Formats: sequence, structure tokens, C-alpha cells
Amino acid sequence: MNIGILTGGGDCPGLNSVIRAIVKKTSKLGHHVVGIRDGWKGLIDLNFIELNTGSASGILHLGGTILGTSRTNPFAKEGGPQKVMDNIKKLGIDALVAIGGDDTLGVAHKLYGMGINTIGVPKTIDNDLSATDFTFGFDSAVNIVMNALDNLHSTAESHHRVMVVEVMGRHAGWIATYGGLAGGADYILIPEKPFTIDEVCDSIKRRHATGRTFSIIVVAEGAVLEETEVVITKDVKKDAFGHVMLGGVGKFLCTEIEKRTGFECRDVVLGHLQRGGSPTAFDRILATRYGIAAVDLIEKKDFGKMVALRGNQIVAVSLEEGVKRAKTVDMDVYEIAKTFFG
Repeated sequence: MNIGILTGGGDCPGLNSVIRAIVKKTSKLGHHVVGIRDGWKGLIDLNFIELNTGSASGILHLGGTILGTSRTNPFAKEGGPQKVMDNIKKLGIDALVAIGGDDTLGVAHKLYGMGINTIGVPKTIDNDLSATDFTFGFDSAVNIVMNALDNLHSTAESHHRVMVVEVMGRHAGWIATYGGLAGGADYILIPEKPFTIDEVCDSIKRRHATGRTFSIIVVAEGAVLEETEVVITKDVKKDAFGHVMLGGVGKFLCTEIEKRTGFECRDVVLGHLQRGGSPTAFDRILATRYGIAAVDLIEKKDFGKMVALRGNQIVAVSLEEGVKRAKTVDMDVYEIAKTFFG
């Protein structure tokens, strides 16, 4: 059997762990593996490499993806879907494993409806895919945020400053909530809960009134003001999936805090640092389990499915269920975080 693998959307730690698991498992079963370069773009341009146990060796700990990635949407290009279909046929691919978030897996779901044998593996540092408890990449991103907050605490305390740390999270504030909770943030702002500048400033003032002369605020890039409910963007241009580039809420918030409280404030944007580096042990193991489970589904010819984590079990759900809605933050966890506000 010929099996194709591609990685689409934003990169994150753990992608190579999935690739490694799929190649190692399929080699024992006698299958042939083709790696598609740069996501769906590779199936439009017919750009691929052969994958074997040699090329998949020594990549478990590496960040990023050896296959490359892009935010290409074949359904946004004239003739794109047909090119993908034709090139899958040219390569003789019997089953295609798409590793990505809701955009990448959304394309896989559409192609399954057109007769392509697809399997999805959920990847996103935002952890916002429905039907799975956790996506790989998320734990690694949270650890990066936590370490950044640990480092910022010392300089914030030394200079008696307010530090506003902007993290990723377009529609869901999982990274902000978990990273902020683990890193001891004094306030966390997420897209799920619109905020007012006054409530943030009041919290900072209460801290300073009790002798704590610094504050750490974590804000997800998609957080919105209660009065406007409009996200702050870097650019009005949209990517192939219709997303605008977010960013700037941290700087905006920092300016307002300094103006309204008189306390010195600095903003820090972690940006793509959250995507980089080696995967954590949790993500290496989860990604490996996903890769093995994806091959098991191929062996059973159970296509149109996405592997998912439910509790401690890896299960199969339909791609349709996997991408039908964004998974927002568990507000019970956010309520725990609120215990430490102010």
C-alpha cells in the first residue's frame, strides 16, 4: 500500500514525532510512504520525497516538520481540488494522512467526500479542535509561555513594572489560561471572556495597594474589549483560509494601563517562539500514539476519521466531528485561574 503524509498550517513541536511513528509502523507492515512537501501545496505542485526508516530516524526530538508546511487551501485556488486529485492518482497514494488543525483537516474532510481515503491527525498549539481532549503541540507551547513568565517575574519585580505578555489564541484562550496559570500570572485575558480596561487596572491597583509593586498580565491575541468585541489586528489581509493576522492587543493594553494607573508598563509578544523548539515528553508521546493509531485506521480501511484523545484513550472520530466547531476554554479551569487575579 502507498501511504502519503503531509503537514499543513502552522508548525509546532511534535510533527516529526507523528511522521516517525507512521513511517516506523508502516515499514513493519511492508507499506511504502511518500512525504508531501509543504502541506496541500505539495499536492498541487507535485512536490514530494520518499520516506523510510532512515529518513525518519533521529527526528523524534526535533521541532518543526521535516516535510515543510504552508497555509495553502486547494479549494481557494481555481482547479486546485482537481490538481490534488490528479496528483494523488499519479503518486498512486492509497491512503493520505493529513496532520494539521481545523483548516488542514477541513480540506481532508472535503477530499474524503470526493472519494480520497483520508485520515486526520489533530495538531494545533491552540488546542481548539473539538472531539479531542488535547492536541499535540499545546503542551510544548504552554511550557514555553510558563518559562517566559518565570523569567519575566524577576525583571518585573526588580523594576516595579507591569508586564503584559501577548500569546497566541485566535478564538480560544487555552495557551493563555494554562500558561498563565502555570506561570503565576496576575491576570489572564482570553477571547471567550470580553474584558474592560477598568477591571484590569483596578486589579493592578489592588495589588499595588497591598505592597506588591509588579504585575504580570497574560493576554491571548484574540482577546476583545467588552464594549467593542472587536479583535485587534496587524493587517487587514487574509490568508488562504480567510484569517486575518492578529496582534497588537498587548501593546494596546500596556499603553492604557500606563495611562490610567501611572505604573510603568512593558509589553512582550512571544509570537512564533511558542511554535519552536523541541516537543515536551507529553507531546512526543501523544504524537507518537496518534501516528500509530492513524496507521491502525489505514489497516482497517476506516477512512474519513481523525484520531483523538479521550481521557487516556486514543479513539477514532469522524473528520466532520473533528472540525465542526472550535473548542473553547473550559471555564472551570479559568475560574481556578481567577482565584489568583489581583
